[in-house]
Amino acid sequence: MPFLLPPDGLVCGIDEAGRGPLAGPVVAAAVILDPAWPIAGLDDSKKLSPRKRATLAEQIRATAVAWAVAEASVEEIDRINILQASLLAMQRAVAALAGRHGLVTPRHAQVDGIHCPQLDCSVEAIVGGDGKVAAIAAASILAKTTRDAGMLVLHAIYPQYGFDRHMGYPTAFHLKALQDHGASPQHRRSYAPVARLSQS
Repeated sequence: MPFLLPPDGLVCGIDEAGRGPLAGPVVAAAVILDPAWPIAGLDDSKKLSPRKRATLAEQIRATAVAWAVAEASVEEIDRINILQASLLAMQRAVAALAGRHGLVTPRHAQVDGIHCPQLDCSVEAIVGGDGKVAAIAAASILAKTTRDAGMLVLHAIYPQYGFDRHMGYPTAFHLKALQDHGASPQHRRSYAPVARLSQS
């Protein structure tokens, strides 16, 4: 899919991964691409194979003007809700944007979806942005690969839930594991399938 790169390199794309799962943090990424180093194959991370995502993530980190990944914890998700936690993770990612010469401040940000975080620059929401804007697609890939890697770490700690199979999403296997083992410290108590456990 062809993308239109912004003429000013200080436009960052922002996206998150992990709003739907029952466990683990929500992860956001911010990316400022370098128009001199276009990356072929960028797309919505959900449309890419794990291998392709990993390859593109390496290219993004190697060639972007700046990039950063940040998260909001399970405790924050339960305290302020998943939407606000996602926006908080986005704010943290933009604040952490760094390139070869240190921190970078974008002049404008483009976010996938309909909600915008509060930033120190102008920001716009773009529905389906991870399939329309190269920098948002890149952020989508970094957020997804980072979160998946984190869920594999959690799988090593809590193998009974099968996080390596579903990355925390509410699959039949995951719901059965919740019934059998109860919730782990990394499960989101504010999510209905987990909340129901404490009521049963």
